Amino acid sequence: MYSDILTRLHYKKPNLIVLLCIGLMIAVVANILIGGYSLPLDKILAILLAKIGLTTSIDFAQHEAGILLSIRLPRLVLGIFVGAALGISGAVLQALFRNPLAEPGLIGVSSGAALFAVGYIVMGAGFAVSFMLPLIAFIGGICATLLIYALSRNAVGDKVGSMLLIGIAINAISLAGIGFFQFISDDTQLRLVTFWMMGGLGSATWKSILPTLLFIMIGLFALLRCAVPLNAYLLGVAEAGHLGIDTKKLTKIIILCVALIVGSAVAVSGIISFVGLIVPHVVRQFSGPDHRIVIPASALLGAIFTLIADLVARTVVIPAELPIGLVCSAVGGPFFLWLLLEKNRGAGYGL
Repeated sequence: MYSDILTRLHYKKPNLIVLLCIGLMIAVVANILIGGYSLPLDKILAILLAKIGLTTSIDFAQHEAGILLSIRLPRLVLGIFVGAALGISGAVLQALFRNPLAEPGLIGVSSGAALFAVGYIVMGAGFAVSFMLPLIAFIGGICATLLIYALSRNAVGDKVGSMLLIGIAINAISLAGIGFFQFISDDTQLRLVTFWMMGGLGSATWKSILPTLLFIMIGLFALLRCAVPLNAYLLGVAEAGHLGIDTKKLTKIIILCVALIVGSAVAVSGIISFVGLIVPHVVRQFSGPDHRIVIPASALLGAIFTLIADLVARTVVIPAELPIGLVCSAVGGPFFLWLLLEKNRGAGYGL
């Protein structure tokens, strides 16, 4: 019933998806080619062909094959999935809470996941990434998300504003807990956790990222199916219910999926803030509010943004490497201040 009405929304600029796919391919090629050790394109092709059993006349060293296959490719794949997860999470949270400032890192979802993951690492589990670490981070993310949603529902007055304030409080509490675990950790754990808290893709290996990719793909697929129902939220929660949408069920699905993909991303990349804040707003400037475009476009642009940030992080201070979270925060902080100023002026966001 509601789908017939919602299809009247202008399906704006579908070519945006094509352009973002091209942009993602350019970012992928740049991340493979550029680094502390330059790999020519012909050697990259030769290594990939040799991996599938084909031979070429181009020679390459074993360490070059190791750099490509064991370092850059898993890092590249992880960056794509983490960026897509954060971009989609921001888009659906902004639609669900009807708040342009909602983002996993700002409202406490990322820090809740990080609190549980850091606790798991410090309390003797080591830094080995397995199926358990994404699962533990997922539990932390869902606890934070459910707590924020439950407390904001009981708030009097502006529930959207209350949600943001409650999220900031949960974020502060989680960071305090993380600080405690850092205090009781030994020197090795402290160095690992501190760098991990600032975000990075440097620990990516095929073995470590496979569980994360599995969880993220499950969550992304489920959220893509929520595009049309989320369009109804543009009319308001009550109106969405009148159109036949089970708003409570939809809310539970979104909360679970966001916690799953954010928790899984945080488990291997640490806290990378502002991707989920910036990306959906940029997408809406070109696509309009239709979530059939916003959600997949946010996934693509989130992947592009993360890959570009990672490229900057690992090349700007060669041979050292900046945490990717610092690069994203350097861009996201001013953007967040601009959003706050626009909100005070009563500007709209297309939500």
